[in-house]
Amino acid sequence: MSRHPELVASLREAGHRWTPQRESVLAALAESARHLTAEEIIARVRVRYPYLNKSAVYRNLAFLTRLGLVHQTDLGHGHIEYELHQDPHHHHLICRHCHHVLQIDHAALATLGKKLERDFGFQADLDHFAIFGVCKKCQTRAAKTAKRAAR
Repeated sequence: MSRHPELVASLREAGHRWTPQRESVLAALAESARHLTAEEIIARVRVRYPYLNKSAVYRNLAFLTRLGLVHQTDLGHGHIEYELHQDPHHHHLICRHCHHVLQIDHAALATLGKKLERDFGFQADLDHFAIFGVCKKCQTRAAKTAKRAAR
C-alpha cells in the first residue's frame, strides 16, 4: 500500500506548502518498487507534467530529503538513487564482484549505533546506506579459482 497520502498529510501538518511539483516527485517515488535516479524521476514526472523544469525536480528531491521523507543512497552505480523513507529503516549490502544487492534490516546495525554513542558520544545517522564488500557466493567462487590455480 502506498504511503503517499500519509506523506502529504505530514508535510501539510508541518506547515509546508504542497505543490504539484512536490506531489509529482513524491508520487513517482511512491509508485516505484525500487530506488530511482533523479533522471528516472524526471522521466516519470514528465509523463504528467511534460514542461516541468528539471531543476524543480532536483530542488524538491533536496527538500524532501532534508525533511527525511526521501533517502538518497549511492548503491555503486555511479549516481545517487532515491527512495521514500521506510519504517523500519533498512540498509544494503552490495557485492563488488557480482553487484548483487541484499537489503538488511536496521536491527543489524542498531548495536553499532549504540556502541558509537556509548564509546564516542557520537550519534550516527544510520538511516539508509550501503555497505560494499564481497558476497558469500563470490567468496566461494574466488576460493575455488585460487585452489585450482594452486594445483
